[in-house]
Amino acid sequence: MSESINQVPCLSGRFWIVKPGDTLYLIASFVGAAITELERLNPGIDPAELQIGQQICLPPERFCPSGVFWQVAPGDTLYTIARSTGTTLEKLLELNPYTDPFKLLPGQTICLPG
Repeated sequence: MSESINQVPCLSGRFWIVKPGDTLYLIASFVGAAITELERLNPGIDPAELQIGQQICLPPERFCPSGVFWQVAPGDTLYTIARSTGTTLEKLLELNPYTDPFKLLPGQTICLPG
């Protein structure tokens, strides 16, 4: 069993395994977290030197009041998701504060209102 250098216990038990092309920004966007939160959970991490196979500790699963999520498909925008689900862009931004509305990623989940 190998551990990353400077790895501290991950209280959430959730990890991201770095793949080619991953950046801290991409990981944060995908899991709906702030980059600063990932840096806090992974002291000593160097965002410019992520290594393939490196484990990144993630925060606990984010809270979604409705418990309903939309899985982003290629071509989805927050606007099209809002229209498809009968809500507003403003409400989606409120429920997903760390989501970059201009860079949705296929497979990413968006919290929907109830």
